[in-house]
Amino acid sequence: MPLDTSTTYPLTRLRLDGRRWNELRLLQAQISTNPASSGSSYLAMGNTSIMCTVHGPAEGRRGEAGGGAGNAAGAVVEVDVNIAGFASVDRKRRGGGSDKQSSRIATTLKAAFQSHLHTYLYPHSTISIHVSVLSADGSLLAAAINACTLALVDAGIPMPGLLCGCTAGMSGSASTARDPKNDELDPLLDLSLPEEQELPSLTVGTTTAIPVGEDAMDDDEDETMKVSLLNMDAKVHYTYLETMLAVGIDGCTQIREILEGVIKGSNKIVVPRSDIL
Repeated sequence: MPLDTSTTYPLTRLRLDGRRWNELRLLQAQISTNPASSGSSYLAMGNTSIMCTVHGPAEGRRGEAGGGAGNAAGAVVEVDVNIAGFASVDRKRRGGGSDKQSSRIATTLKAAFQSHLHTYLYPHSTISIHVSVLSADGSLLAAAINACTLALVDAGIPMPGLLCGCTAGMSGSASTARDPKNDELDPLLDLSLPEEQELPSLTVGTTTAIPVGEDAMDDDEDETMKVSLLNMDAKVHYTYLETMLAVGIDGCTQIREILEGVIKGSNKIVVPRSDIL
C-alpha cells in the first residue's frame, strides 16, 4: 500500500507511526550478548532489530588478499551481513550467497570502519564483524552502524569516538528546486520502511573525537563533530541537502547520547558480576 503523504502528514502534522518530524523511534540496545565472541551487541531501532558480533583482532591467514604482508600497515576489517529471510514483509528464500542489499551494506560498513578504527595498532591482523538482521523496518544501514559501534566498543577496539548513524528525509518528492515562497516539504528524522519506500532519504554517520589536553576543557561540541559517512540512493535536488544533513546530524547526536548511556550502564552491571564470580 503506497504511503499517502499528501493527506496524512500535512493535516495531522504527525507521521504514520504517530511521531513528529524530529522524533526518533524507540531505541533499545545491549552489549556483551554473545560471550563466545570478542565483542557483541543487540540493537533495535523501532522494529529494525540487529545482532552484531566481532572477532579479533586475530592474526591474518597466509595467502589471503588482506593477510600476511598485505596488511602490514594495519588490521584489515572484514564485514559480513546476513539478512534473515523473515526479516521483512516479503519473505525471500536466500541461497548460500548474499543478495545485493546485504553486499552493499557490508561494503559501506567496511569502508566506514576501516578508516574509523585505529587499525595501525594491529598490523598483520584481521577484525571480523558479523551482522545479522533479524527484522528490517527502515534505517537498516544506520542501525547496522550503531550495532557495529557497540560491538566494537565491547571488543575493546580503539577508535577516536563513537560512530553513530541516522537517516533523514523529506516529507515529499524533493526532485525539483526548493521554492522559498511556497515550501511545503518538511524534513523527517529516522525513517521507517514505508517512508523509505516512498520518500527520499539520506543516511548520515558522524563521530566525535575524544578531546585531549587543552581541548578537554572546551565545551564547544561543534568543533569535534565529524561527518564520516553519507549514503543516498534517491534523487534529491541539492537545495534540500543542507536541511536533510542538519537533521541527520542532530539525530546522530541524540543516538550518541543513548549509546553512551548503554555503554556506561553496562559497566555498572558487569562489575558486580565479576565480583560474584
